Amino acid sequence: MNIGTIICLTLAIFFILLSLIFTLLKEKAALLISGFNTISKEEREKYDKKKMSIDMRNSLFLWSIILLLGVASSYFINKYCSIIAIVIWLIVFLKDIHINSDKAFEKYKKS
Repeated sequence: MNIGTIICLTLAIFFILLSLIFTLLKEKAALLISGFNTISKEEREKYDKKKMSIDMRNSLFLWSIILLLGVASSYFINKYCSIIAIVIWLIVFLKDIHINSDKAFEKYKKS
């Protein structure tokens, strides 16, 4: 097993565990989302925490699937497939990053 496969497997296990935490804690897990815990309690009530938690759980699960596919393909096909999986994961990960917390959570505002 090469280093890329080990990195993919480690990250995949980590993301699966995090997605399980979001599954078990449901809307309480919204506080684990970066930036949301810094918003005041009154402001947090304006957001749909259940939808935020579900979206984060789904993102974490998608990331773990991408990395597990990298593990399998690097083990069975070519050792460099894990690098491709990490690059794909980085693209998907960076797509969801927002600098401004208002912009990051605007789709979760309650009507």
